[in-house]
Amino acid sequence: MPDIEIRVKVNGRTRRATVPPRLTLADFLREHCRLTGTHVGCEHGVCGSCTVLMDGEAVRACLVFAVQADGAEVTTVEGIASPAGELSPVQCAFRDHHGLQCGFCTPGLVVTATAFLRDNPDPTDEEIRDGLSGNLCRCTGYQGILKAVRAAADGAVAAEETG
Repeated sequence: MPDIEIRVKVNGRTRRATVPPRLTLADFLREHCRLTGTHVGCEHGVCGSCTVLMDGEAVRACLVFAVQADGAEVTTVEGIASPAGELSPVQCAFRDHHGLQCGFCTPGLVVTATAFLRDNPDPTDEEIRDGLSGNLCRCTGYQGILKAVRAAADGAVAAEETG
């Protein structure tokens, strides 16, 4: 099959490329866009390390072909921070509450938690566990990760109440 021309807005910047039809979105982001924060772990959609936002929805970039993202808006972990480089509340919470260890799964967890808290800003602990259940971490016991998401949620709720 011939290569296909695509246009994808990645972290606010339009990217154009001609790609093979079977190139994954994860490989497009890493190889064509040089955004290596999207990690490729299992390549089966199980581990969650490659999670990105596509048109606002959390997706496994290893299961999406780049051609399927044509015309879409994609946000990677590099796009979660503010344009000025300030960490997002979720990123700050992961840092402050030891929500990472080796860091391999962290980008996918941060993106997943960002989308989860956008849709459920005041979750129960059980909802947090369920919301992160598609992301695997081999280094931690998940306690720091759960504390980080809880802290980000509590911070958002407190900011909303005082704002």
